[in-house]
Amino acid sequence: MSLLKRIERKQDRGKAKQSSGSGKKPPSGGNKKNQNSSKLQDLRVKRSSPASASRDSYADLKGRIQQRLILEMDPSVDVTKTADMKSTIQGLFESMLVEEQIVLTKSEKKKLFDQIVAEILGFGPIEQFLKSGVGEIMVNGPKHIFIEHGGRIVRAPVEFEDNDHVMRIIDRIVAPLGRRIDESSPTVDARLPDGSRVNAVIPPIALDGPSLTIRVFSSKPITIDNLIQWGSVTPEAAEFLKAVVVSHNNIVVAGGTGSGKTTLLNVLSSFIPEGERIVTIENAAELQMHQEHVVRLESRPPNVEGRGEVSIRDLVINALRMRPDRIVVGECRGGEAMDMLQAMNTGHEGSMTTAHANTPRDTLSRIETMCMMSGMDLPIRAIREQVASAVDFIVQQARLRDGSRKVTSISEIQGMEGEVITMSEIFRFEQTGLEDGKVIGRLRPTGLRPKCMAKIQEAGIMLPPSIFGIGGQRGRH
Repeated sequence: MSLLKRIERKQDRGKAKQSSGSGKKPPSGGNKKNQNSSKLQDLRVKRSSPASASRDSYADLKGRIQQRLILEMDPSVDVTKTADMKSTIQGLFESMLVEEQIVLTKSEKKKLFDQIVAEILGFGPIEQFLKSGVGEIMVNGPKHIFIEHGGRIVRAPVEFEDNDHVMRIIDRIVAPLGRRIDESSPTVDARLPDGSRVNAVIPPIALDGPSLTIRVFSSKPITIDNLIQWGSVTPEAAEFLKAVVVSHNNIVVAGGTGSGKTTLLNVLSSFIPEGERIVTIENAAELQMHQEHVVRLESRPPNVEGRGEVSIRDLVINALRMRPDRIVVGECRGGEAMDMLQAMNTGHEGSMTTAHANTPRDTLSRIETMCMMSGMDLPIRAIREQVASAVDFIVQQARLRDGSRKVTSISEIQGMEGEVITMSEIFRFEQTGLEDGKVIGRLRPTGLRPKCMAKIQEAGIMLPPSIFGIGGQRGRH
């Protein structure tokens, strides 16, 4: 017999007993505990009295048990101790099933328990996707949830109950970070405890209900071996990039939204040798540095009074006083680009950042534009000279039509010729076909020898000419 039929029978027996003349309302136990449960206030589910027809559902069973659990839990319990909380919920959950004479199969019981724990301790219906290999979670209002898996965006088979349900999850994400989201400040950037990036937008500017976008980070750090295995980069290009990082060349990772810039920046930063002091600067901390000597800085939005803002640019300027060997900025999107160039030009070689751009040439134009946003009235030639002197390499990342993410270009800045910044492409992605919707191609050397080879050799690294397609066959697919 299915779960819903068992619930229907139970409800029918309850109605028969009620019509026999008892006429008494069931006691609303837990009122005293309800008044004293300030620590669990944000976990409470606000529900109106449902109609009898709506009670005959799995969702209502979950809701009733969930609310009883919250009411009967000790208000003094520490909700931050997840393991203890889960054990407490397990005991109460089992006793409630026995008390209400609800018989469930083993799989039904596990599903119900996991969903209730996700509501009380986690992030509701989207909790299951945070550890399932999903790349992105997109909530477009309570009833439309999409996930990106394997480069493809598909509709998720779950829903929130209503707008209030989505808002409770958003508040649960941003509250521990000291950030706020309300009608006066309807957008927020945040992060989950594992570093996954979060953006939330709520009414009145989100017309179809609260919107939530989560860029899920892998619990296991992605390495260069993973990128090689997935075909994002070739072993030859990976060896060259490692040599570029170790020999203190400044790198800009460029690409469109969702192209994998931050992932690639994480991988490149893993090549930084131990013993160097690294300062990371981000809007929402995402970089996963595994070196010992790392200082992580995060910008801060203004408070409710409009004061207390600490911008990326403020942090870059402050980082220069922190004696860093390298500065890694999660993303340059404004006037901080000028300060980043200054840092690269003043003894902080080997620094890295990312920028939104579709091609290496567009990246140079974007950097010029961002430098103009700094408020300094500099001639365009002076800005270009700064860019040509500071940036050594642009690594272009792209998300292809089949959803795969690949390094499509590695370009070296050569200098200035007249008014133009010149650069040479060391590696270029060449697409050779399309098979069953999958892009076929390979990142190949162009045959040009980079001018930084002397610097690489000074770092004690000897790269064979064959890596660049010199003196041998170029890499085959």
